[in-house]
Amino acid sequence: MAEKQKKEKSETKEMVTVLIMGKAHKVPADATIMGAIEYAGYQIKRGAGCREGFCGACATAYRLPNDYKIYTGLACTTLVQDGMWLAQLPAIPAQKPVYNLDELKPDVTAFQRIYPEIFRCVACNTCTKSCPQDLEVMDYIQAAKRGDIAAVMDLSFDCLSCGMCAIRCPAEITQYNVGILGRRLFGKYLSKKSEQLDKRIKEVAAKKFDKEFKELMQMSEEELKKKYYARDME
Repeated sequence: MAEKQKKEKSETKEMVTVLIMGKAHKVPADATIMGAIEYAGYQIKRGAGCREGFCGACATAYRLPNDYKIYTGLACTTLVQDGMWLAQLPAIPAQKPVYNLDELKPDVTAFQRIYPEIFRCVACNTCTKSCPQDLEVMDYIQAAKRGDIAAVMDLSFDCLSCGMCAIRCPAEITQYNVGILGRRLFGKYLSKKSEQLDKRIKEVAAKKFDKEFKELMQMSEEELKKKYYARDME
């Protein structure tokens, strides 16, 4: 009886058609893209942050009926629309420079050395328009060109490194990596010293948490999950 009621409920639920990787599927109209993908029978096992991967890995490109534009969004927060044609982009290729922060200064010379391509920026604002987090991406690239490390850190702080800005950029800049450099420079050279952090570092060095760490390492996955969700939260 329960199965029959469940079936009847699903049949009365409003459904829409979306094309996932070129194949049409009927999915609930109120589903997110991620929910629709899983409803259609695909198993998202890795990549996405809420699936034990990293946040930002569910980047999705899609088109809508009778619309020439290419839209971008995160599958976990973007709702489906009837006729949506979507494809996921779990990783955006980008060369990642290796650098030593001790050899860099917190000014424009760091970006000139590591990411000289930012000076090709034509201020078209495409990166900002494609950001699913609604970050002012172009503004922090312009700040990097000025050597304003604090502004780069502040404007890029919520970046998930999904790469949507990079795939749309006509100057082929990897904006999210530029933001990472800015935040690292700020953290090393410009941020205020934290007394609590210094205290905790000393406690770790004194092996204060070794016993608790060993206990965690011996726990099963289920025990760890139970402990995690039962933790005190501010």
